[in-house]
Amino acid sequence: MSGTCSSFSPSEEEIGAADLQDTNTNQRKPAGWKAMPFVLGNETFERLASFGLMANFMVYLQSEYHMNQVKAATLLNTWSAASNFAPVIGAYVSDAFIGKFWTIAFGSFSSLLGMIIMTVTALLPQLRPPPCSHEGQLHGQCVGQNKAQLGILIASLCWLSIGTGGIRPCSIPFSVDQFDLTTEEGRKGNNSFYNLYYTTQTIVLLITQTVVVYIQNVISWALGFGIPTLCMLFAIVLFFVGTKVYIYIKPEGSVFAAVAQVFVAAYKKRQLNLPVDEVDGQFYNPPFSRSLLLELHPTRQYRLCSVQQVEDVKCLINIIPIWLTSVLGFLAMNQQGTFTVAQALKMDLHFGPSIKIPAGSVGVITLIAIAIWLPFYDGVVVAALEEVTKQEGGITLLQRIGIGNLFSILTMLVSGFIETERRLSALSHGGTDGIAPMTVMWLTPQLILIGFSEIFSIVGLIEFYNKQFPEHMRSIGNSLIYLTFSFASYASSTVISVVHDVSARHGSNWLSNDINTSKLDYFYFLIAGISSLNFLFFLFCARRYHYRSSVKLM
Repeated sequence: MSGTCSSFSPSEEEIGAADLQDTNTNQRKPAGWKAMPFVLGNETFERLASFGLMANFMVYLQSEYHMNQVKAATLLNTWSAASNFAPVIGAYVSDAFIGKFWTIAFGSFSSLLGMIIMTVTALLPQLRPPPCSHEGQLHGQCVGQNKAQLGILIASLCWLSIGTGGIRPCSIPFSVDQFDLTTEEGRKGNNSFYNLYYTTQTIVLLITQTVVVYIQNVISWALGFGIPTLCMLFAIVLFFVGTKVYIYIKPEGSVFAAVAQVFVAAYKKRQLNLPVDEVDGQFYNPPFSRSLLLELHPTRQYRLCSVQQVEDVKCLINIIPIWLTSVLGFLAMNQQGTFTVAQALKMDLHFGPSIKIPAGSVGVITLIAIAIWLPFYDGVVVAALEEVTKQEGGITLLQRIGIGNLFSILTMLVSGFIETERRLSALSHGGTDGIAPMTVMWLTPQLILIGFSEIFSIVGLIEFYNKQFPEHMRSIGNSLIYLTFSFASYASSTVISVVHDVSARHGSNWLSNDINTSKLDYFYFLIAGISSLNFLFFLFCARRYHYRSSVKLM
């Protein structure tokens, strides 16, 4: 019997269904929130470890390894690209071979090894170039790192990338596995989990960008790296403590092979005339070999044959346009870590008579906004919306993502207007240093708005991918969010390069080295325009998207 749309007898189907019922009956009941202290605790400490290690890494490369800005940035960008692509490989390994639990476990130990190596580089002077004064660094007179020192540093980054590939694509899907989505309590717990996940991540970022960075800059790099390393060790211990309450979904083999099989079957049977309604026994629709709670319900879109593999492919085809729109939707977020800091450097950074805010820390305003609004949204706004719309979650997932896109457009418009005022103030009233007599708190509106954009867009996409992909493909789906970050960074770099080159050729460089003579506000308005066109494309795709309905397997 062929596995590509063949038929099989009803008696075999009945036997398979009975076997599946027995499997589900004997399966441990999902623990739900009882498993979250172990799973979410592991994720929180893992993120505290990884973010804490990398929060100030650019400074570490320049001050301790005497790298110039270009070399340090190139190394970081290369490592970031590898780390954002690694989750795709990790998701494939998880779904095809070893499952989410062991993929997370392997990734955790890999991350711990990378962190230990990084901490050792800070502890042992012989693993770094000899010390050099600040003046020597400014004039390029410092001795650089040798091949062995650079090799050890790169080795630690490689282990961290491997760890990222194991942890990030599987942590959220593994958490979702712990909820019984066939019950109302399980679905509500699952909905709240995504908001709680992002809230804890925001709190972790606040800690790393303040406390950990302070320790690294003021006390010592060894202690600043050692604390995240200990957090990673504690995360691993916490993760294994909960092994007796976890639900484990077994891997089913290569997802990509199954996808390729569907296209081969479609090509071979392209001349086949299908009936309007399914006829019992005509399609190859075997029972599941896994004990899943949900399966994708057959739909009429892209109909080839009524088998679960085909529904998986249809799911991918459905989601790809939404994923593509999210890449350009993240353009506004990419600007907040670069040009917003450049704006802050040319503004009054004093907060009160004695406090001076570091320009690189203005992003904390965004984190505070997220930490305050996200719990309020989950606890109050969602409940109120559910009363009005009678929709689980208050609004649909695509509506949430769309609202996030609107906030990103609004962020760029507000950023442009604020930059216009800042530049005019600097040119007319600024001193010889070019600093505008405007407090840096003028940037608060755009930083809060981009926080709202993250709340709706990123959290919405995380929930969207995990709910719309079938269970055995959730790790693949979750890895898409990291591919989005990666492609959005490349798209942002491309837009910046094109705008810089084109505007310079026409005599008015929008993005020159001197922000006061640039036209950064024009650039912000351009991003708003691109985001608006992307939003129209998102609406086009969203209107044609068909949510995956699901049924309980008895």
